[in-house]
Amino acid sequence: MPLLETIYGDLKKAMLAKDDARLRGLRAIKTALLLAKTEKGAGDTLTADAEIKVLQRLVKQRRESADIYRTQNREDLYQIEAEEIETIEAYLPKQLDRSEVEEIVRQILAETGASSIKDMGKVMGLANKKLAGQADGKTIAEVVKSQLS
Repeated sequence: MPLLETIYGDLKKAMLAKDDARLRGLRAIKTALLLAKTEKGAGDTLTADAEIKVLQRLVKQRRESADIYRTQNREDLYQIEAEEIETIEAYLPKQLDRSEVEEIVRQILAETGASSIKDMGKVMGLANKKLAGQADGKTIAEVVKSQLS
């Protein structure tokens, strides 16, 4: 079942349950997916990878906003962002922790024979493909950089 159909069903359940926090997150997902679906060149359908990228972008945006709200002591707004992050992350694949990412990057380094920071682009390309949807790009970049230097 495509993600958008799942979102529609969950939206209906959240409306019936009057769950405002979940409803906000689901509406954000629905809007982002519909926008991505109608973008130029999208072809009216989204692949699973494209859906994951959209969800990751939503989580990243909300994390950045939450950090800003926390530094400005706006706990009310921070809480809203945190609730939406929780809702959106429920539709993402299980995220790997840092040690699991490090292990996969070590395997990639062994396979490619990369040993210096000059090889970072090649390693990042392979790591991003292998870890798509399972880890954010910032974490992957940090791990690759630490293992290459």
